[in-house]
Amino acid sequence: MQAEAVVDPGGGAAIPEPGPRPRTTTPRTTRRRVVPVEDLRIGIIGYGARGGLSRHAHKPGEGSRVTVVADPSERGREDARARYGDEVAYVESVDQLLAEHEVDAVMILAPDYAHAGIALQTLGAGIATFSEKPMAIRVEDTDAMLQLAMEKRTRLFVGHNMRHMPVIRQLKAIVDSGRIGRVRAIWCRHFVGTGGDFYFKDWHADRSRATSLLLQKGAHDIDVIHWLAGGYTRRVSGIGDLAVYGDVTDRRDNSDRRMWDWYDDTTWPPTAQKDLNPVIDVEDISMLNMTLDNGVLASYEQCHFTPDYWRNYTVIGDAGRIENMGDGGGDQIHIWESRKGGPGSPDAVEVIDRGDGGHGGADPNLVGEFLRFVREGGATDVSIIAAREAVATGVYGAESIRHGGVPYDIPEVPAEVREYFDGGQA
Repeated sequence: MQAEAVVDPGGGAAIPEPGPRPRTTTPRTTRRRVVPVEDLRIGIIGYGARGGLSRHAHKPGEGSRVTVVADPSERGREDARARYGDEVAYVESVDQLLAEHEVDAVMILAPDYAHAGIALQTLGAGIATFSEKPMAIRVEDTDAMLQLAMEKRTRLFVGHNMRHMPVIRQLKAIVDSGRIGRVRAIWCRHFVGTGGDFYFKDWHADRSRATSLLLQKGAHDIDVIHWLAGGYTRRVSGIGDLAVYGDVTDRRDNSDRRMWDWYDDTTWPPTAQKDLNPVIDVEDISMLNMTLDNGVLASYEQCHFTPDYWRNYTVIGDAGRIENMGDGGGDQIHIWESRKGGPGSPDAVEVIDRGDGGHGGADPNLVGEFLRFVREGGATDVSIIAAREAVATGVYGAESIRHGGVPYDIPEVPAEVREYFDGGQA
């Protein structure tokens, strides 16, 4: 007689009672109970230029939903209401959100200069926190965030979405395969063709609110350099200048507008820009040289007055090199593995995947990783220590530029802090 089945209390397949082996070899199926997952309640703090990122966290009935949006501006709240409707609450401040609403996690999408202050509030309240990059605009603030998150055992995540961009993941896979040998050098050139519109008509141009565009833009690339190299910068020096936009005299306070209100891609050359920010004291061209803790040498160049807008990474190993020719879907990664190739004639070509969603699919994957981390914990592709190290390299790089190119040594994160975050914040 066939044995009866009992339900595995762990939720697995039915386990037969001890007894004779069934004679039939026909596979048996077991009905599994589908246990609905309660939606995580997500609070959004700041609904401006990056507010749209929050839509990837709003999946009612699928594991997460936006329940409250905090923004001090009426426009921000109304823009959020247009997307989420009246089922979501809208408040004017972080204090109001914390006092009146229960959330499981927050996403800080406010301007860079506000990241640290808000994060210290939410981490202190024991709420899992996503901070857009850069993590902060001062190294001491990044370290305070790390310390508080560790002390409170509150999960912290930073929005370095480029770790989820197809071009970067494919470069990383080639490096990790050993195909080009041990990495010895990385060069990154960032041509920011939209620089005048994106970064010189609002608070980004004011170092008191941005420190340097080596954070707003450079933090992405520095993080990628560190990831591809498998190490962190310990010494940095740089040169740079406010070469173009400082000479443009047409200025306006644009606090009543947003980037897409003034953006015009027909404006050329950059000296023809109008309505620049009243205060402009950040560099529009910067070049950094970096020595990493594992001996890799790296350089980063960023220019905000080029006609084209893309990033070019060159990774040189002791058995080959790779370089991306474009950074979007359908562009190419060129691979040289012999002495027979030349310009435009690599030994192999890998086509960059076309992702689905913002930044080549990086945005939905980034938010998905954050939500999984909130619910389950564990390791993530995004590294909190790396986020801090990207800020530190940018900050000290800017200091070097502003002090005649003198090299700066970058202070390390204490070993116990690094172990905690690299261990999945468990």
